Amino acid sequence: MSHHENQYLQEMGIQRWELIHPQRLAGYQPDPVTLPSTCRLLLVSPQYPQQGSLLLFSRVLKSMGLEISQACHLEPHSLSQLTGSSIEWLWFSGCEKKESPLAQKVLTSPPLVEIDGNTELRRALWQQICSYES
Repeated sequence: MSHHENQYLQEMGIQRWELIHPQRLAGYQPDPVTLPSTCRLLLVSPQYPQQGSLLLFSRVLKSMGLEISQACHLEPHSLSQLTGSSIEWLWFSGCEKKESPLAQKVLTSPPLVEIDGNTELRRALWQQICSYES
């Protein structure tokens, strides 16, 4: 839907809705998702990192030798739509870990906002990262 169409609907007092679970519709075929070739870490999380947690996210990436430009974000329900992607790291943050052949290295953690400022949670995440460095 174009910006113009969206604006027109709003002026008419019609709200635009998006399906939260389109996969529940009979015959629904989701669009496949392909990650850019530069992506080495996929953050699977209901929330995209914001402000303080974005700073923490970039620090964690740096400790892994990665730049923020090498990371992608995907909401958990979109993971099944991922096609033809192979990445180094798969990080489930604030959601259930799913089995995936995408990556050899898998991290799980609470939401980033909970880790930020929490030494115990940061240490647990760091131990997971270190377990892959041999």
